[in-house]
Amino acid sequence: MMNKKVGKKVNWPLTILLMIGCITVFFPLYMTIVIAFKQPSEMTNDIAGALAFPATWSFSNFAEAMRVTDFWHSLSNSFIITIVTIVLALLIHSLGGYAIGRNMGASKFYRFAYLYIVSGMFVPFAILMMPLVKQTAQIGIANMFGVIVLYTVFYMPMNLLLYSGYLKNIPMALEEAARVDGASTWRTYWQVIFPIMKPMHATVAILTAMGTWNDVMTPLVIMSGSGKNTLPLAQLNFQTQFGTNYNLAFASYLLALLPILLFYIICQKQILNGVVNGAVK
Repeated sequence: MMNKKVGKKVNWPLTILLMIGCITVFFPLYMTIVIAFKQPSEMTNDIAGALAFPATWSFSNFAEAMRVTDFWHSLSNSFIITIVTIVLALLIHSLGGYAIGRNMGASKFYRFAYLYIVSGMFVPFAILMMPLVKQTAQIGIANMFGVIVLYTVFYMPMNLLLYSGYLKNIPMALEEAARVDGASTWRTYWQVIFPIMKPMHATVAILTAMGTWNDVMTPLVIMSGSGKNTLPLAQLNFQTQFGTNYNLAFASYLLALLPILLFYIICQKQILNGVVNGAVK
């Protein structure tokens, strides 16, 4: 008998589509890195000059970008807002998702509450912007605290949708076993359900962090008179009426990218590993 080698057929349409996707993702990143290390004198209008490597790889643009944006203060403000928002989202949104997800099928009130909160995803920020500016100023929270409160409310519809959907994969047998052992609903949630939802916590943390870290509009309209800037807000200094300093701007964008990229990688490991092991034995 002759051994016949069966060749694997290449799915060329899918391969080409993946190659185009890779180019679409890596080309802007390549341009950002190259321009960040170039000097303003090296910037040209032709494509070849824009794609070329810098004559000398210098970190002077990064140093100047940090000075212009008051980098460490702006970075600390962004860190505080993002971390506090994530913690509040994990605690409040997961608890709300649990309450609504477990009772939505048996109660019209919880079903209405779910639809009412989730419908908030379809309300554009432009409609809410002016009333929020006036209200936060009247209550005296036109500052970092007010921005954190608004972020916690803004991300509630999406996070509630994720948590309530994830709860469908957690069997009721776990809660029933905890109640048999004498645990209250509050204790059952924090000691049984909350740890099991760790993969969804990582997903919510990633989505909330990325949206909070990169947002410009909310801090711009709420914190405009507080004298404090987040990092994206400080990066507006590179844009003037007569143009944009792309060298400094792109250097600052790379500096702002590193913390959120590191956080994304850490949370991705949690999602890939999964932490449902031992939940049902």
